[in-house]
Amino acid sequence: MKRNLTIGTLALTALTAMAQQTEHRPNIIFILSDDHATQAISAYGHPISELAPTPNIDRIARDGAIFRNNYCANSISGPSRASILTGKHSHKNGFLANWNSAFDGSQQTLPKILQEHGYETALIGKWHLISKPTGFDHWMILNDQGDYYNPDFITESDTVQYAGYVTDLITTFTKQWLQTRDDDKPFFLMMNHKAPHRNWVPAERHYHLYEDVTFPLPESYFDDYEGRFAAAHQEMNIYRDMYEGHDLKMVNGVDSDSLLYDPWPHAFLGTMTPGEQQRFFAAYRKRNNAFHTIPMTEKEIAQWKYQRYLQDYLATIRAVDESVGQLLDYLEATGLDENTLIIYSSDQGFYLGEHGWFDKRFMYEESFGMPLLMQYKEHIQPGTQVEGLTQNIDFAPTLLDFCSIDIPEDIQGESFRKLVETGRTPEEWRNSLYYHYYEYPGFHSVRAHYGIKTTRYKLIHFYGEQKWELYDQQNDPLEINNLYGEKGTEQITRQLKHELKKLQATYDVPPDHLQPGIK
Repeated sequence: MKRNLTIGTLALTALTAMAQQTEHRPNIIFILSDDHATQAISAYGHPISELAPTPNIDRIARDGAIFRNNYCANSISGPSRASILTGKHSHKNGFLANWNSAFDGSQQTLPKILQEHGYETALIGKWHLISKPTGFDHWMILNDQGDYYNPDFITESDTVQYAGYVTDLITTFTKQWLQTRDDDKPFFLMMNHKAPHRNWVPAERHYHLYEDVTFPLPESYFDDYEGRFAAAHQEMNIYRDMYEGHDLKMVNGVDSDSLLYDPWPHAFLGTMTPGEQQRFFAAYRKRNNAFHTIPMTEKEIAQWKYQRYLQDYLATIRAVDESVGQLLDYLEATGLDENTLIIYSSDQGFYLGEHGWFDKRFMYEESFGMPLLMQYKEHIQPGTQVEGLTQNIDFAPTLLDFCSIDIPEDIQGESFRKLVETGRTPEEWRNSLYYHYYEYPGFHSVRAHYGIKTTRYKLIHFYGEQKWELYDQQNDPLEINNLYGEKGTEQITRQLKHELKKLQATYDVPPDHLQPGIK
């Protein structure tokens, strides 16, 4: 009798311990925006963001951690999302470029692993991986890129158009899911915003938000691209390549309600109601009339286009920041913030006029770098600064580590849990990162390239043209001076090439992916 009681007591104790362990597994909310530059998050302290602050996104940095050296593996939307889901480089997860094929949803992903360990999973917002989402108990996604106004949302059973502004709708549907989820399970929720993706259409309440703000012109805005072949041959220049109607909301003349060139009218005015279209043109009339009535030089027009671009780009971010604030307020009001790990990131960085550009793709800092903010009460100290080199392939293993789930051996990223919990970089942590961009030929004509980044240097190989670039980021943070082949750089070039080959071997990059012709 006594022996049976002891066994029963031990069993009960074990069950209680298991229940407590399950109870303390963190919920996870992953907020992913699209093309959100670190320059446009005020926690990073860039002069642009000082004029267009993001106080709610900054709350995550204030109450948790900000990552100073976080990067993507392939700076384009779909491939970056695939790396986040799988913890693997593009050549391993199979999604090399936005248009080459659908994401293979049968493979191992972070949400699937969490599902297997008792998590309820949900995805709301932008997917942009061509295939149907897998690994999610609930999903509600935009059609392809999605529309800013009155967008379609796709579910397992139907496609429905909803009236409203896309950022607000995603926020509403996210909060609705949180209110109806299974309270007995921990959850993993991805809230994926469309904004601030091209063509940067703000919510009506923000049409005039930055109308009278003059943003600082980047030092490299009129870059001549000397010594940089690929940079000289891109098609992502603000004042030469932007579509004046679609991107810059420019019209045919004074008091006109007819846009200049817009190759995708269905993705802009086409989803607005007649009343929304009228209010849109009325909101931009003063600025558009000024363009047609005030004489400007070619250089002044280039500067005018930069201001128009930033006014709209940053206004779309205001709605994203409001969304984050609403979500954080909800978590605090319900007490969910106490055991929820919150992440804010973007699928890659973005150019806000640096080198004269918009868009991403290049391995240069503005598009290679990704914002990353992370909050988890009692586990991450407020105001933590993470300086170590991290990458989006690290997101999946880190989250599994926080959930006390074994990390599969085939995941290529590494958990940075120790870095964010201690605010220190361990001696054994990596000292270099691998990057590979495949999508050429393609939009914006950015040549395919791979490369390596260390804490000081960056070596890039545009392998289709056999062009190399070397940057000393300590002395050339703007990445203007290509040092490759210059006298005195022989040793560092040899070291970087040797390390680059080691990384390619470590990540098992197929030899044919290092040759021209892979898209």
